Amino acid sequence: MTQEKKIYTVHLEPVGIDVEVEEGEHVLDAAFRQGLALPHGCKNGQCSSCKAVIIGDVDHDMLRYSTFALNDTEKDQGQTLLCRMVPYEDCSVELMNYEEHLLKHSVPVRKFDVTVAESEKLTDDMWHLVLDVVSEEGLTFFAGQYVDITIPKINLTRSFSLANTPSDNKKLEFIIKAYSDGQFSSNLANGGVKVGDALKIEGPYGSCVRHADETGTMFLIGGGSGMAPLLSILRDLVESGEQRPVRFFYGARTQADLFYLDLIADLGSKLDDFSFIPALSDAGDDTEWDGKTGFVHDVVREYMDDNEPDGEEDEVYVCGPPVMVDALTPVLFVHDIEEEERIHLDRFTNTNTSDE
Repeated sequence: MTQEKKIYTVHLEPVGIDVEVEEGEHVLDAAFRQGLALPHGCKNGQCSSCKAVIIGDVDHDMLRYSTFALNDTEKDQGQTLLCRMVPYEDCSVELMNYEEHLLKHSVPVRKFDVTVAESEKLTDDMWHLVLDVVSEEGLTFFAGQYVDITIPKINLTRSFSLANTPSDNKKLEFIIKAYSDGQFSSNLANGGVKVGDALKIEGPYGSCVRHADETGTMFLIGGGSGMAPLLSILRDLVESGEQRPVRFFYGARTQADLFYLDLIADLGSKLDDFSFIPALSDAGDDTEWDGKTGFVHDVVREYMDDNEPDGEEDEVYVCGPPVMVDALTPVLFVHDIEEEERIHLDRFTNTNTSDE
């Protein structure tokens, strides 16, 4: 006879929401299961996005995590990571950051069977992967979110951002950067993942999502496979029919690393005020390149110096490697874009669950 699992209630302050957590389950997974998108990033104790404060003395465990995400002093002060916290009694925690937009509009995380419809090389180290959802019901998500993709035959799971819009929820697109030691991307490159293969996905995850009905300038800033969520957000904006100024900055090493230029130009042509500003960090002696050079955060700083943004109206979406995201933070601060609701970050932490 199977013993029924205990259920604990975790009360979230200051939003006043209760989450039912099964015995042995961590709080973040329970929230996802119930359609509640709490702040999160890596989901495995590496990034600190889901940090919260435990109220009172609570019987709980913490699964393995990085002390860079939660140091000993913070832990002694009652702070925790919701992706690692396993409660053994009813309790309350105070969220250190949250977005009411997501709390009100999130959807439950679900699992789907998918098949590989397309797999093609975009550049020397960038791949385009398309997955068809097998079930009649597609994946419900918001532009900018990501899913976990599993290769069942080798039991390998990695996280990748969606590049398509929520309206096309049965044909899912991904832009994947190939790393020399990336297990998922190596399978793409070596034919370990090919057209017709059966894979599994779980999602959606991520809080860097497009906010509708905004009027200020939308800054899209990315590098590498950060193109995927930014492309999803841009496509979704165009599809919605909303009009707002858009400045799309994308960092690459050389011209050979740029892709989808015609697609971006076509999307931009449907907006009244759009600029795409690629920046090459290793242009070298490329005499054919007359665009911006240097790291993308420096190019953004130069633009904002000349075109002072409105910190109360403009929005910034930053997607890419941690070093790029971290370099942009002081740039935004100097130009008075400080409020969390105006800045949306997707830091592609390279952990054991992500090739990004």
